[in-house]
Amino acid sequence: MPNLELYELDGCPFCAKVTKKLDDLDLEYESHMVPSAKSARDEVEAVSGQRGVPVLVDNDNGVEGMPESDDIVDYLEETYGSGE
Repeated sequence: MPNLELYELDGCPFCAKVTKKLDDLDLEYESHMVPSAKSARDEVEAVSGQRGVPVLVDNDNGVEGMPESDDIVDYLEETYGSGE
């Protein structure tokens, strides 16, 4: 199984888009819920260089902190889906 981590915020529609793709592809991942206040997202900034979510980490493929839901969904499809 992939070694995936997702930094997300409860109620975030962009995060929901990514979790739906992860679920559709039947991928296991570790979820890191982040604070709603961007100023408190030091862990997200340390991983990705910014404080927005979602952020994906894929340790198996050297992805250390990919932001932007559309980019993440495309990456997951290409790497683990029919785009393989």
